Amino acid sequence: MRTRNFERHWSGTIALGILAMLWSMPAMASTRNAPSKVRTAPIVVNVSVNGPIRSIREALAIVARGGTIIVHPGTYRDATIVVSIPVVIIGERYPVLDGESKRQIMTVTADSVTVRGLQFRNVGIAFTEDLAAIKVIRARDCVIADNRIDNAFFGIYLQEAEHCTVERNVLRATRLRDAMSGNGIHLWHSREITIVGNQITGHRDGIYFEFVREAHVRGNVSEDNLRYGLHFMYSDSCDYEQNTFRHNGAGVAVMYTHHVRMVGNRFADNRGSSAYGLLLKEISDSELLDNVFSHNTTGLYADGAARLNARHNTFLSNGWALKLQSSTEDAVFIGNNFAGNTFDVSTNSQSTTTTFRGNYWSGYEGYDLNHDGSGDVPHRPVRLASVIVARYEPSLILLRSNFLVLMDAAERVFPALTPETLADSAPAMRWVK
Repeated sequence: MRTRNFERHWSGTIALGILAMLWSMPAMASTRNAPSKVRTAPIVVNVSVNGPIRSIREALAIVARGGTIIVHPGTYRDATIVVSIPVVIIGERYPVLDGESKRQIMTVTADSVTVRGLQFRNVGIAFTEDLAAIKVIRARDCVIADNRIDNAFFGIYLQEAEHCTVERNVLRATRLRDAMSGNGIHLWHSREITIVGNQITGHRDGIYFEFVREAHVRGNVSEDNLRYGLHFMYSDSCDYEQNTFRHNGAGVAVMYTHHVRMVGNRFADNRGSSAYGLLLKEISDSELLDNVFSHNTTGLYADGAARLNARHNTFLSNGWALKLQSSTEDAVFIGNNFAGNTFDVSTNSQSTTTTFRGNYWSGYEGYDLNHDGSGDVPHRPVRLASVIVARYEPSLILLRSNFLVLMDAAERVFPALTPETLADSAPAMRWVK
């Protein structure tokens, strides 16, 4: 009897359990199908000194891809910021990111990043790596705009970048010696970069290009830099227009490059024993149009500038307006103005394949009897004095002497030491516009 009662008891318990399970199944199913709450990344993140998010690094850890980080005023000292997602970083009233003279401040490794309105200062100095305020590495479609960069080793550094824009930044360094200074805007192995409206002061080179293609440099002011205002190396098919390069150690150098357009720039007050407004070395098939060279020790130094097309440039009050080396072949100088220079043209060759035609020379003493606007007598711009000074520099002290003036006059009539083939066949009688 006890056994039968036990079996009946457990049979009833099992039956009740099965009924309970069947009763709860719809509820369980509805629980499984209910939408879960997924935490989404914020599109806008605010960074402030006293807020819940106190650094750009913290903001980058939570912001949505393509989102915006707004940095409020204050000074932020943090480890190097690595931007590895597409994002817009905007400073409000120029918050300060301080590298404490120890480190690189920001590294960008993602495409489509914008950095705007921040003040970077005190980048570390290193002799084994190029530390920068902002370094873009293997990224494209980035914008670096409206920032202030003070006391940087390198300012803005683009490495293997493509289709990026660097515009309206102000970069100021302290003009230390070369070994302690980096470049203001530095491009390496990059292409399709636009550099517009920046102001660069006190760096080693203001703007430096190496192995760059199709870059556009417009409306920048590069001055008081230790070495060059602009330095091109192995960078083809680039153009720079409407820039000012003033009071730099050696001016601008364009070297080992092809198909460069230089239009409407100003090269001024670059003075020193080895200084020039513009050095062209081993370049070919390039254009030099509508530029102004004023108050430089040497305006233009052309060494191996093959097939240079130089038109409508102005050379005003330079020591030497143009130093033309024998390695420069088939260059053309048409419609340029040479006025107030100590020496208009100097050369180390007795013959040249360079063509001069229709240039204005303030030192021309010829005449225009038929009133066609061109001189009837060719002008030979290479003075005997420039040949003597090139061979024996201390003779510069005799430049204003009557003896040298007489020798110059005789040389123009019967050229013996100056190149007879270097002459403007149709010098302009008036300033060429």
